[in-house]
Amino acid sequence: MPQPRHPHAWRALLALLTAHPDGLGIEAILAAQQPPVARRTLQRRLAQWVQEGLLLTQQEGRALRYTLAPQQAQGADARPPEPDWPLSPEGAAIRAYVRQPRALRTPTAYRQRFLEQYQPNHTHYLPSALREQLHALGQSPSAHTPAGTFARDILNRLLIDLSWASSQLEGNTYSRLDTERLIALGEAAEGKDALETQMILNHKSAIEYLVLDPTHAVITAETMIALHAFLSDGLMADPAACGRLRRRAVEIGGSVYLPIALPQRLEELFQLVLRMAAEIHDPFEQAFFLMVQLPYLQPFEDVNKRVSRLAANIPFIRHNLCPLSFIDVPQALYVDAMIGVYELNQIELLRDVFVWAYERSCQQYAAVKQSLAPPDTFRLRHRQSLSEVVAAMVRHGEPATPAAILARIPASVPTTDHPRFVALAQAEFAALHAGNAVRFGIRPLEWEAWRARGLT
Repeated sequence: MPQPRHPHAWRALLALLTAHPDGLGIEAILAAQQPPVARRTLQRRLAQWVQEGLLLTQQEGRALRYTLAPQQAQGADARPPEPDWPLSPEGAAIRAYVRQPRALRTPTAYRQRFLEQYQPNHTHYLPSALREQLHALGQSPSAHTPAGTFARDILNRLLIDLSWASSQLEGNTYSRLDTERLIALGEAAEGKDALETQMILNHKSAIEYLVLDPTHAVITAETMIALHAFLSDGLMADPAACGRLRRRAVEIGGSVYLPIALPQRLEELFQLVLRMAAEIHDPFEQAFFLMVQLPYLQPFEDVNKRVSRLAANIPFIRHNLCPLSFIDVPQALYVDAMIGVYELNQIELLRDVFVWAYERSCQQYAAVKQSLAPPDTFRLRHRQSLSEVVAAMVRHGEPATPAAILARIPASVPTTDHPRFVALAQAEFAALHAGNAVRFGIRPLEWEAWRARGLT
């Protein structure tokens, strides 16, 4: 089988055309490029891949439609099949509809009524019995501790799982092991596109933003815009569009849905979506509402689905529930579910994916939850002071001695608690390494400089 040039671009096209076996024209392929590429660049690549025998072309009037060559299609079909997904009848019908060729699907624009029909705490995308089931699955040992405790306790694992799985849903080819090395050691995988590396690191920064400071884990415009700024850093064709609501019309690759274009109306609806989301009491309903309505609105020029996936974790962080990492969710099924929302305003297939993905995440973290010791109330009470002391000592190159710790203890810690605080800080220093230093806001290079001076 020929080896294509521009392997990252080819893998993205392979996934796109695998989902559209009848082929796509250049306009649809161009609209699906993430990050965007120049039309002439895409034309040259397509012509090259046709010449290499990777693609076939069909004439449609004055335009060409591109399909995978038989051996490429067979190779794509030879990939591991999707799991035996427990799709509802409604979900299966949506999947069958959206997998039709685009020409057989009805073009549609943004329908405000889809949002207006929803009344927080009266309308429910997730039935009551299903919400109860998810609550039972998601309970953690940190249920009665301050918001964000459980997410911080498993932060190292969450950074890797969520960064890897969410990036995979965007076509990223990093393996989980490569992701772990990148996040823990800062080592980029060989042979990977720089944009793939950037995407992983962007997820890491966005997750840390939510987890390390619980005041950020709120459903506000400021939080969503900050998430977009983290997740889109270095990935936008227009750098000014990073962390900013879009000011131009966009199209959805592979879909006949056309999002709203007027910037003023877009901002009004963005604020409305977030106000409605913030009113929802149930954390699972709130998470799923964000996964539905944020991408449907497409408030940003790109990276909307990534923002929605991290935003969906805000209720879980605040309520100390198991996070949603999207582990093992097939990209094609997730895309089908989103197109069902875009074109049909039907949420059943995405709901099937959401429920399965959450159950899978809970399975992943079950062993982690069981291994967590009961919360140390002393540590919880002085968590902020402890974090400040450890971070300051590392950044200032101070040795982890009892005297140095004692000199750093803030006035907010009672004198009677000083001996135990010093012992706790020493235990933290003894267990500190590049992977877990992030809990204190310490970067790997800062920790390495401290360790290299023999201060442990």
